[in-house]
Amino acid sequence: MNVNQFPDRVIEIDQEQYLYFGGTAYLGLPTNIAFQELVVKNILKWGTTYGSSRSANIKLTAYENGENFLAKYIKAEAAVTVSSGMLAGKLVIDEIKKATDSFFHFSDIHPAIQTSNSIPIFINGEINPLLTDSKSERITILADGVPSFETKAIDLSILKKIPNHKEITLIVDESHSLGILNKNGCGIYAEINFPIKRKIMVSSLGKAFGLTGGVIASDAIFINQIKKLDTFVSAAGMNPAFVQTLADAAEIYPKQHQKLRDNLDYINHKLIKNDAIKFDKYYPLIYLRDDNLIEILKANKIIIASFKYQENSNNLNRIVVTANHLHEDLDKLISVINKYYA
Repeated sequence: MNVNQFPDRVIEIDQEQYLYFGGTAYLGLPTNIAFQELVVKNILKWGTTYGSSRSANIKLTAYENGENFLAKYIKAEAAVTVSSGMLAGKLVIDEIKKATDSFFHFSDIHPAIQTSNSIPIFINGEINPLLTDSKSERITILADGVPSFETKAIDLSILKKIPNHKEITLIVDESHSLGILNKNGCGIYAEINFPIKRKIMVSSLGKAFGLTGGVIASDAIFINQIKKLDTFVSAAGMNPAFVQTLADAAEIYPKQHQKLRDNLDYINHKLIKNDAIKFDKYYPLIYLRDDNLIEILKANKIIIASFKYQENSNNLNRIVVTANHLHEDLDKLISVINKYYA
């Protein structure tokens, strides 16, 4: 289905209007007027792009402003922006490989933090014995902040079972938890508190934060290591107008987050409880296990996200709630679902 404008809460298909519950604009920022005005203001000041290296002799204060905001927001010691969430993940993996003997991963992690020599954390539902053997080594654990097809933050308690002669680095992709989970949408990074050597967060900024780019957050020593990588030095940075907008929009993000929370609370009070519906009142995705409901929603002029996310996987059928949805939109959605499962 092709559309001719940004798909916000309402989209037009074949000259008919549909309610839209798809995409990843969780905080509704791409069409937020106040947010757009900040972006336009910063494009007029910083231009449409800046193709120079971040290591060039001319330094743009936009990067310092935006990255300081992100570090404070995420509650990390330091943060650095790059042109995409995918690049953020690849840069971190490239750097961590230098100090990792073995990689271990949770299932279905995003390609941004995948590496070919990684080993599953769980085997038949039990901890991989390689994580609890007597071998002293440096290991890196790879995880998504919220796993695919889930509505709650990743359970990292398995880290407690790893003996202390394993030096642990944890990499978490928060592309679908930053801006959403915890206070003001700060994500889960600050809450991760285990006896590990280092934790590193990577995330797209093109989801909840509404801007094309990516971020890496960790301790200052590691962020400085990233800034020295050849790939970072030779690549153009995130659009400086967008990075400055991150700082300028500091008051908009929590307001939109509260609107999103209000919408989720509204759904929680009205949506029927059924095992075929996976929903949590703190997370803006509702997963549906019944493909028939997709067509019924469409017949009622409601479009949701339905596609194959990765090759050979099942269809990803999910309802995406944003801060921009009105209660009347939610009422229509809930009415169709409740009637189907009544």
